Amino acid sequence: MEMKTLRYAPLVVMLYATLPFSSNDISAGPRQDTPTLRELLQTELDQMHEQADFPGATAGFALADGEIFGLATGYSDLSNRDAMTPSDRLHMASLGKTFVAAIVLQLVGEGKIGLEDPVSKWLGDRDWFERLPNAKDLTIRMLLNHTSGLIHYERNPQFNQDLSRNLYKSWKPEELAAYLLDREPPFEAGKGWVYSDTNFILLGMIIEKICQDSYYSQLRQRLLEPLRLRDIVPIEGPVVPGLAPGYMEARGGGFSPTLVNGTFVFNPQFEWTGGGLAGTAEEIARWAKALYEGKVLGDPLSRSLLDGVEADPDDLGPGSRYGLAVVILPTPLGISYGHHGIFPGYRTRLMYFPEHKLAVVLQVNTSSRRALGEKGLVDLVVELARTITRHQSAD
Repeated sequence: MEMKTLRYAPLVVMLYATLPFSSNDISAGPRQDTPTLRELLQTELDQMHEQADFPGATAGFALADGEIFGLATGYSDLSNRDAMTPSDRLHMASLGKTFVAAIVLQLVGEGKIGLEDPVSKWLGDRDWFERLPNAKDLTIRMLLNHTSGLIHYERNPQFNQDLSRNLYKSWKPEELAAYLLDREPPFEAGKGWVYSDTNFILLGMIIEKICQDSYYSQLRQRLLEPLRLRDIVPIEGPVVPGLAPGYMEARGGGFSPTLVNGTFVFNPQFEWTGGGLAGTAEEIARWAKALYEGKVLGDPLSRSLLDGVEADPDDLGPGSRYGLAVVILPTPLGISYGHHGIFPGYRTRLMYFPEHKLAVVLQVNTSSRRALGEKGLVDLVVELARTITRHQSAD
């Protein structure tokens, strides 16, 4: 087993090198020859699958009237030709950052931490802290909105070498932060923007110090259990309950699976507070509806969530801004809030359209951009959302 999994390591390295209508209308069933909204969305999702090359996809929808449901297309397992179902969990990747930010803001509301607190207040007693880039000038807000100047730990070639040599290592947060020590930052703290998982690894450490509890325990107590998000689970090792296989683009064409006999071909545990969750698209849509409509944080903390800074348009899209773990993006349906995620074998996109009180989530079980065809996940999500708004207008 160990010898067989080693061949996937270069693929992991390659990936990181590139890094309102009535609910009665739905439940009443078809009206003669008029398709229901779910039928329209299912047809559109199937067409997206036929026109592209991704193995399978799940989609989640949270509508203005409170109706929440999921759909699926394609295959969850290519080797067995198992059909993807709405109950299949996929790796959410960086979309998990939205939960970290929500917990930090809850702690702000409890008076336990401030957004302008220096990071040194919480991590300054670590013997390695002063060796971090911009250490003395870092604030909690800078970690949340990626203006810290701390770059990706996983872009360090040494991390990829170490991961390749020990695919099933369980990583400590301090070991991940160590890949940035003594490195020159790309800009002074607060004077630029670069997306980086490292920011959220530090936030995870801070949450655990304040709460004297593990991050995943706090996640369950504060968010998953109160909101009854039963289909969102932590990724704490190479076996994840209900996770559909993901597929990386293989050298020479085709796909290589991220799961073999239900086990990851490496330990995905290292992502932790940089992502570190799996879930169904339906459940993610439920989370988005609660988060962006103020049910999780209330005012004014929800406004703080959306206090965005200018982001890299090449990274997040033209006109994009980044809040506290929120991608704020203009679309043909108005402004959207949400997040993206990519991890070996998986891509996820969440978009909430406040003008329509609508959340749409799309997940595919491949990390290959080529497999999506000419359109990216943002385009596909907007198309699904537009189908819903058109159906609303017709009614």
